Amino acid sequence: MSSRYERGTAGEHGSHAARDIRLHGPGVRPRTFSMASGRIGRPFAPEAGVPVMRWTLRVVAGDHRCVDDEQPHVRLHATPIRHVLFDADGVLQDVPGGWEAAAKPYLGERAMEFLRRAWDDELPALAGQAELLPLVAEALADFQVTAPLEEVFRAIWLRIEPAEESLALVRALRRNGYGVHLGTNQDRNRATHMREVLGYDALFDVSCYSWELGARKPHPAFFAEAARRIGADPAAVLFIDDSARNITAARDVGLAAEQWTFADGHAALLGLLAKHGVAST
Repeated sequence: MSSRYERGTAGEHGSHAARDIRLHGPGVRPRTFSMASGRIGRPFAPEAGVPVMRWTLRVVAGDHRCVDDEQPHVRLHATPIRHVLFDADGVLQDVPGGWEAAAKPYLGERAMEFLRRAWDDELPALAGQAELLPLVAEALADFQVTAPLEEVFRAIWLRIEPAEESLALVRALRRNGYGVHLGTNQDRNRATHMREVLGYDALFDVSCYSWELGARKPHPAFFAEAARRIGADPAAVLFIDDSARNITAARDVGLAAEQWTFADGHAALLGLLAKHGVAST
């Protein structure tokens, strides 16, 4: 889809500070789009003799981008991003050595087999519909593990190492005036550890743990409820996650969303933020 629009208000033509854009093109009824609210606004009436900038509105995978025909590298988003919602595992934190290495002292060569069983079993717990610890206890019994449940759970599920470079970015975004939030699939026990031991409650403005929301990613209800708790139009929220499925689901609900994980490097993450007009320094 490609449409045309004219942007600007008197005295702001040629400036990225313009707040209204005029959409027009094949199959598009001419109308004004408010950059501030994301809603259709008042009729566009530029002053006589004032040059009007012409841009193209492109829709790419649900991401509305306004591209300057003469400067295609410059992108103007219809709704400014004011909030960044971060996934946790793979984005803000990691399991040192990986989940399999954490499970091997108890499961040996059956570590991945056990983890796949546990991950399937925990799905209801991630949506707040079950308690995870009894499910892990049952799986341990089936795999003939005699170590105490609390020890195994702490050694595997609570073996979390925050990524300091990611957390430093969170702090920088908050200093720059953005709302910075957590959006993660977690059961009650792991979420409590992240809140109380890792101190995430003090780090984020709003924490959206799936077990509290009653829905887990990639269910649309997760993103709709997260936006409601943040108190923002979904289009004003940029979501960062390591899962392509979650990114697609977030975009379907109206959030801006980008896939990123540690392996991509933090320079790439800064680039994704800049692409959406988010100042990270």
